[in-house]
Amino acid sequence: MSIAEGIDTARETLSGHTLPGYAYASTERPLHRIAEVRQNQGVSVRTLARRLGKSMDEVRRQERPDSDMPLSELYRWQQGLESPVAELLVDIDAPLSGPVLSRARMLRIMKTVRAIMETSKNQGVQRLTTMLESQLIEAMPELREVSAWHSVGQRRTQDELGRVAERTVPDSFASDSLR
Repeated sequence: MSIAEGIDTARETLSGHTLPGYAYASTERPLHRIAEVRQNQGVSVRTLARRLGKSMDEVRRQERPDSDMPLSELYRWQQGLESPVAELLVDIDAPLSGPVLSRARMLRIMKTVRAIMETSKNQGVQRLTTMLESQLIEAMPELREVSAWHSVGQRRTQDELGRVAERTVPDSFASDSLR
């Protein structure tokens, strides 16, 4: 085979594909279950975009089941969704296996337990949720790193300002409205 023939063969093989993260496989078989896992965990596209440092459009594009992406990107999604990589991949025979569904349910329970622990001031409730938390971690150690459901909006770091600071109202507004 000549160099020119090799280049033509490579072009034919790569035709229709773009950069990783934007490429779509030519097969109709899904490549991953990212969108399904995100929805099962109750994570919004906006929250995941913030965790991954991507735009919402980019998140939607990459979570398409036929979106082809490198392993490094898949590991970023794994961290953003706080789930094992195996859960993000498609099992050829079964779209949703029993262990994966069970894990998603346990993850939601742990998020609820952590939310109760954050909001409850009752010592009895605190004691029960601590016991439940330790039992869940004993059954599934990776739940130790799971955070609580967000109670209101999104959480900000100490350095970030809220919308009130971003959208200031001029002083003249108050004086004009009083007239």
